[in-house]
Amino acid sequence: VPEHVWRINLDVPEEAQQNLSFGAADRWWEQTDLTKLILASNKLQSLSEDVQLLPALTMLDVHDNQLTSLPSALGQLENLQKLDVSHNKLRSLPEELLQLPRLRSLLVQHNELSQLPEGLGQLLALEELDVSNNQLTAIPTSFALLVNLVWLNLACNQLKELPADLSAMKSLRQLDCTKNYLETVPSKLATMASLEQLYLRKNKLRSLPEFPSCRLLKELHAGENQIEILDAESLKQLSSLCVLELRDNKIKAVPEEITVLQKLERLDLANNDISRLPYTLGNLPQLKFLALEGNPLRTIRRDLLQKGTQELLKYLRSKIQDDGPGPSEEPPVTAMTLPSQSKVNVHAIATLKLLEYSDKQAAEIPAAVFDAVGAAPVATVNFSKNQLREIPPRLVELKESVCDVSLGFNKISSISLELCLLHKLTHLDLRNNVLTALPEEMEALKRLHTINLAFNRFKAFPSVLYHLPALETILLSNNQVGSIDPVQLKGMDKLGTLDLQNNDLLQVPPELGNCENLRSLLLEGNPFRTPRAAVLAKGTAAVLEYLRSRIP
Repeated sequence: VPEHVWRINLDVPEEAQQNLSFGAADRWWEQTDLTKLILASNKLQSLSEDVQLLPALTMLDVHDNQLTSLPSALGQLENLQKLDVSHNKLRSLPEELLQLPRLRSLLVQHNELSQLPEGLGQLLALEELDVSNNQLTAIPTSFALLVNLVWLNLACNQLKELPADLSAMKSLRQLDCTKNYLETVPSKLATMASLEQLYLRKNKLRSLPEFPSCRLLKELHAGENQIEILDAESLKQLSSLCVLELRDNKIKAVPEEITVLQKLERLDLANNDISRLPYTLGNLPQLKFLALEGNPLRTIRRDLLQKGTQELLKYLRSKIQDDGPGPSEEPPVTAMTLPSQSKVNVHAIATLKLLEYSDKQAAEIPAAVFDAVGAAPVATVNFSKNQLREIPPRLVELKESVCDVSLGFNKISSISLELCLLHKLTHLDLRNNVLTALPEEMEALKRLHTINLAFNRFKAFPSVLYHLPALETILLSNNQVGSIDPVQLKGMDKLGTLDLQNNDLLQVPPELGNCENLRSLLLEGNPFRTPRAAVLAKGTAAVLEYLRSRIP
């Protein structure tokens, strides 16, 4: 920086040296001191301590230079309101910075900061703080003192947690925590009374945070996390929400309670695991944008998804009427009609490719159910919540088309060979039965990628599962499994979710840490001593890392 810039308040300008006659009104250099200095987008490697010669500065902008440090003299600029040092190479901020009583805006994004001064909370006038795109691993607890802060950007750092004390920021309207390593959000943050926009994209969240007091929250962005469940309770508290962005998660179902979000204008659920939607979604009065692509939706045809939000909502509303009871809905009596307890929804077979006979407490599936299929290609079969003791043998008739079979909540004790002939099967739900083993013939199910065996009576990990190359999800919680073979599990390249909660594992083999494809490994509720609960609580990546460290 040229020397005379720093001395601009002190030196008489050159033109005044020449014998020109300046009237009193023209002598500007005697009347005003420099208030704004913009040195952005140069190649400055340092700033002179002479900056203190400009005590009237209210704004100093040195963004996009090559500064590695800042002069301590900055602390003398007591009128400074805005300081922009972003896009430099700063490794630290001088403590003197904390002496600026009027500083309202501090921009330090895109530097190389690994920590912030502990006393940052002394900048009580601060309204805008951007520390994004640094290497921060923690936030000073004194942040809680920044009660006038309106806009806080912590995005693109290495934060694993947020201090609960942030809840004291009563003026904060926008909080951006995109792209960190957050696994949870402190429940106390829910008391941030002014919060309107919250960005939590690209973290490691497993569930949607609960926000009972954030009555003003209008936008919640939580895409690209690992959220599996949309909790009805969490939704009920977000009555002001206009934007809910949850794309690229692992959400399996949307609760009916989503209709409490009466002000919702944008709902993004793209790229999740949602198989069905509540038709009541069609009743959200303000909804203008609904994204659902990339979900295994069985009840909505793909071409309908491409027609846009309004058509989709119209379709959902029409289905609410279809579902509604009423005398006019009784189908005409034909030779096809079964006794009232066993109506087959022929309409569902034709339009949704769904064969459903569930929640009937039936000991077997009536022949008429299968007869109703005719030549229709059925993709989904739901025979859950009955009293079945075996796999219905006639399932094999659907083997050319069926890919999703639900037989949960029955009394099935063994798997028949007919099931092993369903070569297109991708989803198999056998939860809440009395199974103790799976036949080796199941190896033929080469396309199977999700199997749910929770709440059965397995004492050993079913060995045939090791030979199903397409498996992505194995749910085996609430059995009595005593051991697993980490070497064979490592060979399962696609396996991303393994749920072994509430079994009888006395030890976890360290070699399981080599299964680096696992995104979700659930081991809680087993009798093993290590890894301890504190390690389990840190999530899958931490557990795998811990196990690898124990390999002899």
